[in-house]
This record gives sequence, structure tokens and C-alpha cells, in this order.
Amino acid sequence: MRITWKHVVGFLAISVLALLITLTGPWAGAWSTAADAASPPASSASSALTSARPDATPRCTRHATGPADAARSARPGDVVCFDGNLSGRRLVITKGGTPRHPIVYSGDGDSVKGITVEADDVVVEGFRAVRPQAPGVELTGDRITLRNTTVIRPRGGDGDGIRFFGDDLTIAHNTVRDTDNSGGRHADCMQTFASDTPPSHRVRIEGNRCEQVDNMCLMAEGPNDAEGDGRGTTSDFVIKDNFCETLRASQALMFEDVQNVTITKNTFATPTHHAIGLAIHSTGAHVSGNRLHAGIRYEVGIDASSRLGYEGPEPGGAP
Repeated sequence: MRITWKHVVGFLAISVLALLITLTGPWAGAWSTAADAASPPASSASSALTSARPDATPRCTRHATGPADAARSARPGDVVCFDGNLSGRRLVITKGGTPRHPIVYSGDGDSVKGITVEADDVVVEGFRAVRPQAPGVELTGDRITLRNTTVIRPRGGDGDGIRFFGDDLTIAHNTVRDTDNSGGRHADCMQTFASDTPPSHRVRIEGNRCEQVDNMCLMAEGPNDAEGDGRGTTSDFVIKDNFCETLRASQALMFEDVQNVTITKNTFATPTHHAIGLAIHSTGAHVSGNRLHAGIRYEVGIDASSRLGYEGPEPGGAP
């Protein structure tokens, strides 16, 4: 048969009609559904990316190459992030903000050789110190927060993980691991004292982990203990929801001349002789809700000078 232009036009018309039926008929929904399954709408993809972002930490408002640069440029309310490599040196912070607008120094997992804060109104978060010179972190000032920071195997000095001195301090959600008592050291997870340093008030220690600590998880000494300078008081501590794994000390927490301490909901994970010691006028202590290893003989040891205002389980012996 000879194909004429009439045959061609007819064939094209039938093809176009079939295509229109396919696009407007019941098959159209199937195509749309398959496309949606393969490629989610742009708005959904954008939402997924947004929710995956680590927005719990404020974003950087100022970048610095190191501590000296931060001290020159940071302003109250800033979130300072470090672009330089800090892994070979100690982070020394001397610039603070204001009570309402502290300066946040954010590490985002950066490694440092320890941290020293000598300023008021500072937040330090997200650093990692492996084998720093002890103490791994030292805080001196008022209204300082240390959070989400890790200290592993501090060396030298007395071997402590964290030392703190000042008022209105928060130490929260940090980890100190593997302190070492060798060489006559007393390597505590955390320590404060009042000899040549100021006494401390209104200190909150919450949600920290003291793991494989040779000495105590906290040693707190006021100005009127045997080694204090006799000036002022140390008082008003809250010790809550911490994990304590002390390996060699006879108690996990020790307070000497520290008034009004609340100790609650902590986990004492190793069989120390007793969990808590209260001595030398450590009055007004409240103890409740702690979880004890079965090998701990008694929860609280207390001396006669610390009995005033005590609330908690019946003390089992000396501190």
C-alpha cells in the first residue's frame, strides 16, 4: 500500500489522542505517586536538613585564631569559636562578659592541653583535654559555667581533673577520666579549697561523670579547715545526678568546713568505705536519693561539729 500524507496525519492524530488520554486518565495518579516517593518535596528535604543541624549549641558570632585574639575582640554576649589549632597549648581565658551577657567559648570538640579561666561571666563548652597539665581545668572567677567538656589522664601537679574557685559556678555534663594517685598525688575528679584562693559559694555540680578516678570525686575544703586561710566561708553547693567511680579513696565526696550542701540523686559506683564525709563544721547538709554500690558500708560519715541542720540517712560512722 502506498503511504500518503493523509495516512501520516491520521497516525499523528491517533498518537496525540492516546497521549492525552494517558495523561488525564487514572494512570496520572500513579505517575505522581511514584515521583513523590522517589523525590520528596523541596520543603520536606529542607526541614530534614534543618532538624539534623546541631542547634543545641549557639552558632558562632565571632571567630578567633586563639585566646589572645579572643581577648582583644570578644564582646559580651559573643559565642567565640576558634579557627586556629589549639591542640598543643593550654586555653587561657581572661576576657569575660557581663552577668546578663556572658561570653561563650565554644570548642565543638576541639582538643586543648587544658583550660584556665581567670574571668567573670564566662561559659566554656565542648572542649577535650587529653593528658593536660593538672588541673585539667581551673576556674577562678564568678558566674562561670563549664559544660560538655572532657578531661582525660591529667598529669603532673596533684593530678586533679577540675579545680574551681568563686561564686555562682556551674559545672555540668563534663567527664573526667583516669586520674592517677602515683607519686604521692591526691588526684581528685574535682576539688576546691580556700587557702591562697577565694572561697566558693552557690556552686552547682550536676550531671558529670567521674570515671576511673584514683582519689575522690569531689574534695571541698573551706577556709577554716586545717589548711585554709581562715577568711570567709564556703557554702551552698548542689551536687546532683553525678556518676562517681572512685578507685582508692575511702569516700567519694568529702566536705570540710563547707556549709549547706545538698547531695542528691548521685550514683556511687564503687565499694568505697562510705560515700560521703562531712567534717569540720560542714553543717546544714541535706542528703537524699543517692544510689550506692552494694559494697559501700554506709552512705554518710559525719563528725559532731557537722551535725547541726543535717537531714538525710542515719550516719554510719566517722567521716
